[in-house]
Amino acid sequence: MRENMNEKCAVVGIFGHEEASKLAYFSLHALQHRGQEAAGISSADGHKVHTIKDRGLVMKVFNEENLKTLQGSAAVGHTRYSTAGDDSILDAQPVFARYDLGEMAIVHNGNLTNAEEVRNGLIEKGAIFQTFMDTENLIHLIAKSTKDKLLDRIIDAVERIEGAFSLVFLSRTKMFAMRDRHGFRPLSLGRLPNGGYIVASETCAFDLVGATFIRDVEPGELIVFEEGKAPQSIKVFEATPKHCIFEYVYFARPDSSVFGQSVYETRKNMGKELARIEPVEADLVIPVPDGGVPAAIGYAQESGIPYEMGIMRNHYIGRTFIEPTQEMRDLKVKMKLSPMTDIIKGKRVIVVDDSIVRGTTSKRIIRMLKEAGASEVHMRISSPPTTDPCYYGVDTPDKDKLIASNMSTKEICEFIEADSLAYLDEASLLRSVNATDESYCTACFTGKYIV
Repeated sequence: MRENMNEKCAVVGIFGHEEASKLAYFSLHALQHRGQEAAGISSADGHKVHTIKDRGLVMKVFNEENLKTLQGSAAVGHTRYSTAGDDSILDAQPVFARYDLGEMAIVHNGNLTNAEEVRNGLIEKGAIFQTFMDTENLIHLIAKSTKDKLLDRIIDAVERIEGAFSLVFLSRTKMFAMRDRHGFRPLSLGRLPNGGYIVASETCAFDLVGATFIRDVEPGELIVFEEGKAPQSIKVFEATPKHCIFEYVYFARPDSSVFGQSVYETRKNMGKELARIEPVEADLVIPVPDGGVPAAIGYAQESGIPYEMGIMRNHYIGRTFIEPTQEMRDLKVKMKLSPMTDIIKGKRVIVVDDSIVRGTTSKRIIRMLKEAGASEVHMRISSPPTTDPCYYGVDTPDKDKLIASNMSTKEICEFIEADSLAYLDEASLLRSVNATDESYCTACFTGKYIV
């Protein structure tokens, strides 16, 4: 259960399918977990680029009627949780523009670390911005490029930006997919049943539309999709992979494969490692749903302690508008999570979660379990302490609001009122993802930033 730490954006591109916008719509449904603030789709029919976007969930933004207006055999889509900009509809994606070569739409997952510098330089040269999104920088960079072809302008633009980006560009006749040199954010390539292609942030989108996984878009790679031709791969940057480790810890859906590995199996491995290095005598292992489920299964399997769903989650609770008093905050947790009293009462319980951000939700969960009759509650976290904010596309609280950057593990244990607290260490986390080199970004745990 998250305490203000969100990834969160998803991108999808469909090329070479007569119902491209519908496939983009279904793909965004599968990727809804990566962003719930806004959604949008642009389609291209060879003559025009059509765009619909709005605040809200995918199902709210789109319906059968407006999807009919998104004509063409190519489409790009986006679900958004703001990491840069604000919650204005202007800051929803795709970002659309008309320029001297025609029309274009862009979708972006990530965060540009030099966005302000690039933006200020463009404003000094006369650019007029309509949004606060770092993605809009790309529109201006492409429009101002002196190159004759869009492909060369895109390369020009991405050579000017730094940070994390998985991008999909759509013109009237072509589609382009690109990852930054470090491959911070995931992006996979698949083949549609009719022979067309799909790119998406996670492979769970492929399953829904019946696509076959081909491979990941490589770090530093640009893929060009053009009608009647096989996709063209261009190596724009030398790859120096630094994949976001938090995709495995929390962000990605368990049924996805990211960075070449099953998310579900990787999370189970984290639980097994945690049981090896941080055992404790107990009667039950229970997860904090939904994020802690695979790791809790792994912990139970490795420790031999029975696994139970000791906490049930209500999936139909949205935002509440009751004033945020302490009493109301505690009640909201109870609305979302309910203890299974008959299972918990009188038992020594190990509670497994994926991370602790602020600590307040963990504290309420432990109190809830003890009120339900648990004799002991031992907290186990399937990742290292989150000590530092992320600048590569994750909406993280400031460092002073991250509990692990201000308290020791012992102090956090006392704050959340657990009988014991232990985390997975960095070495064990890397073993869980079968990392034999420094191919993952762990800055949120170490403060060692790549860019």
